[in-house]
Amino acid sequence: MIATDSHFSDKRGTFVISLDFELYWGVQDVISLNEYQNNLLGVREAIPEILELFNEFKINATWATIGFLYFKDFEDLQNNLPQQLPSYNNLEFSPYGYINSLVEKDRENLHFAPELIELIKQYPGQEIGTHTFSHYYCLEDSQTEAEFEADLSAAIQTAKKAGIATESLIFPRNQYNQSYLKIIEEAGIKCYRGNETHKIYNSINGDYWDFKKRSLRVLDSYINISGQNCYSVQELRGKFPINIPASRFLRPYSPKLKYFRSLQLRRIRSGLSYAAKERSVYHLWWHPHNFGVNLQENIKSLRQVLEFYGELRDQNKMQSLNMLQLADVLNQEV
Repeated sequence: MIATDSHFSDKRGTFVISLDFELYWGVQDVISLNEYQNNLLGVREAIPEILELFNEFKINATWATIGFLYFKDFEDLQNNLPQQLPSYNNLEFSPYGYINSLVEKDRENLHFAPELIELIKQYPGQEIGTHTFSHYYCLEDSQTEAEFEADLSAAIQTAKKAGIATESLIFPRNQYNQSYLKIIEEAGIKCYRGNETHKIYNSINGDYWDFKKRSLRVLDSYINISGQNCYSVQELRGKFPINIPASRFLRPYSPKLKYFRSLQLRRIRSGLSYAAKERSVYHLWWHPHNFGVNLQENIKSLRQVLEFYGELRDQNKMQSLNMLQLADVLNQEV
């Protein structure tokens, strides 16, 4: 289903929203389950509230979903694993080792979410894309193209069983791998979310948590270091699969940084204003688990962003498209 304002016009800017839906599989190598369980439990309240906001403001969005989330429990998952698993040099990166290490395979609600996927399907304008099957890291040492292809195939087939066609992809940890684009094209993927073009967003193996880069990315959320990161339709058009790069990460509310929250929102509004003026694309993203704690503060911030978008839309300056909708428009005009 598509929201009522999804018709594309090249006389307006375009607001794209994507969410990386991953639960514990997205952080199992960096934080313990006990430490992060409140964020994960909060996802079950956060997603319905986000969807209601999207519905209120007629927002089309892409939910890049890990294939693991489609299963009901660990046994169901283990009965559907791909034959080739990632052979990372760093074994902590592999969720399969984590699965095998579990003594009591409980707390399924922190790892699986088929009912939330079904809920997302019910809302207009919401596309369900893929975040790979296992939160696959495409730039880490030792993993191979064949392993990635097996992982992606498993993700696509799992979604297909749930009645979902997979046509967009978001690389986990933003590990965009140029050499894997042919694989995703052959799998039927029309578009993916690339990284911002500034060097602080370059993603290479092993540097995701690099202190200097991460600090600059955080600072860039509040003051303009990397520019507006908006993209003209002309520069996105012409290559397949289509790269729809990120513009800004919506950082979650933090009590320690609450006095800087207005700066982040001003930074986002500035980007939206620029996209409206230049008739370009602005791509905002976050994870549902970012809203899992401090939910009402995060929902308040999102509402403020969407209210500002609504003002631009009502002035006929902005439109909302999910990744697939924008890709289809660009494909038609190539």
